[in-house]
Amino acid sequence: MAESAIEITDLRKSFDDGKTFVLKGVDLTIPKGKLTVIIGYSGTGKSVLLKHILGLLHPTSGSLKVLGKELWDMKESELMEMRKRLGVLFQYAALFDDMTALENVCFPLREHRRQWDPDKIIDVATKKLESSGLGSEHFHKLPSELSGGMRKRVGLARALALDPEIILYDEPTTGLDPVLTEMVDDLIQSTHKRIPGSTSIIVTHDLFAAFRIGEHMVMLDKGKVLLSGTPEDFRNSDLELVQKFIAKGFKKE
Repeated sequence: MAESAIEITDLRKSFDDGKTFVLKGVDLTIPKGKLTVIIGYSGTGKSVLLKHILGLLHPTSGSLKVLGKELWDMKESELMEMRKRLGVLFQYAALFDDMTALENVCFPLREHRRQWDPDKIIDVATKKLESSGLGSEHFHKLPSELSGGMRKRVGLARALALDPEIILYDEPTTGLDPVLTEMVDDLIQSTHKRIPGSTSIIVTHDLFAAFRIGEHMVMLDKGKVLLSGTPEDFRNSDLELVQKFIAKGFKKE
């Protein structure tokens, strides 16, 4: 059996003291070293699940193990160390507006690699930007001076700054045109292949991309996992909702 990056058992989340639940007993294993795509319609709990994996939300009940460790058995200092092993590309990149591209990537290094001298921090940040495909002529520009695609590259470089074992992407193509959407998908796939053993998790509404780049797929529906498996498992599924999803996912082909 493949080693797991994340193991979730009967995860439940309520924001109103148990009157209603957003997550209604999620059972899910995310394999280590794979590119996993989590899809589902609006309101199915995708973003809430992502925030639990990041340790930003505490579950109402259930178990969530990241890299073999129960997240909510950890002290705050241990949780902070675990978060260093996770990199996140937020929706719209979420860059600091008053920092240049290079300064944005330097930020997590200055926070968590304080033993490094300034030259080493700049050198590492520069290499992360280069590997994300941003031209050096853009390193000293503010986010407002960069295109949407460039901001995504900076956001990815920042997410990779600490060499995380798990990289999470929160709706990475929201608001992008079709050309930029395909560029970001290609960037995610090439990044995953470039970093041996890394685990990539993408929360997306882009059904076409899910089949194009996903190695493992998860579909949420009404706060639970409807189906988890390979793209082939989805193609062969008899579930009506999955069939509708597949029909939409292949519209562009």
